[in-house]
Amino acid sequence: MTTMAQETAARPPEAPRDADVRRHELAAFLRSRRERIAPEQVGLPRGRRRRTPGLRREEVAQLSAVGVTWYTWLEQARDIQVSVQVLDALARALLLDPSERAHLFRLAGAADPTPATTCPSVTPAMRAVLEQVEPFPACLQNSRYDILAYNRTYGLLLCDLDAVPPEDRNCVLLSYTHAEWQSSIVHLEETQRLMAARFRATMAGHLTEPAWKMLLKRLRTESPAFRTAWDRHEVVAHRTRRKEFLNRHVGRLTVDHTDLWLTPGAGPRIVTYVPADEDSRERLERLHALAEDRGFAAQVRGASARSTPR
Repeated sequence: MTTMAQETAARPPEAPRDADVRRHELAAFLRSRRERIAPEQVGLPRGRRRRTPGLRREEVAQLSAVGVTWYTWLEQARDIQVSVQVLDALARALLLDPSERAHLFRLAGAADPTPATTCPSVTPAMRAVLEQVEPFPACLQNSRYDILAYNRTYGLLLCDLDAVPPEDRNCVLLSYTHAEWQSSIVHLEETQRLMAARFRATMAGHLTEPAWKMLLKRLRTESPAFRTAWDRHEVVAHRTRRKEFLNRHVGRLTVDHTDLWLTPGAGPRIVTYVPADEDSRERLERLHALAEDRGFAAQVRGASARSTPR
């Protein structure tokens, strides 16, 4: 007759659950990213008694606006729930690049709600359409106003869009938080009011989706002007309208804005800006030529770097 102890000893050890493995891998990944960042990189003083390599846990918690105890539990692989908003804040605080950010969300078992550098819905055919529209500015946006793809002219229309991180390429966010983008809009206050009203109208169908909630929270946190506009509860439908921009390269532009919807509903669309007068047409052609020259120069620099002996 076998005893309980003998039965327990004979039983094979249980394989670790997938969730447990993910939590421990996530904890190790967070520690490794925290330890590689110098305090000066995120605007914190180093101090004289620092022994921890990189950032302390409490510093990461402070930068991410989460509790120190909660973040400590996360690095200890405790079984706690992590929202996409917190993951986004951690990715920013730890200065993660796109690959590291994607890895963080995969380990947490969550979908990254921000637009990626590459988007499966942006097909080569769609990019070809954007290029064929040139010299007129054009981009591909989703219903949340994320800029998923754009042609070279659009890339220099309101700012140097290539220099903006992919997760920040959102028309509402740029209209309220990006100084150069704002300076390029002639009727800024009216544009901001309409953007907030359109965003509210469109968000009615996405009220519980994390990506929309996270964008709204970020807008309310970073822009007092947006909070004021949002609290008015105005709603406006999409419509074609004339716009005026003050481009830093070629001057004033008057264009007609048109949305080319790709689905029956108000989802993804191609946004185009067609010149409303001959002066604007000539200036857009000059802007396109400038964008082409910059693109060619970047290709030359890249080829030179690849061919330079190491």
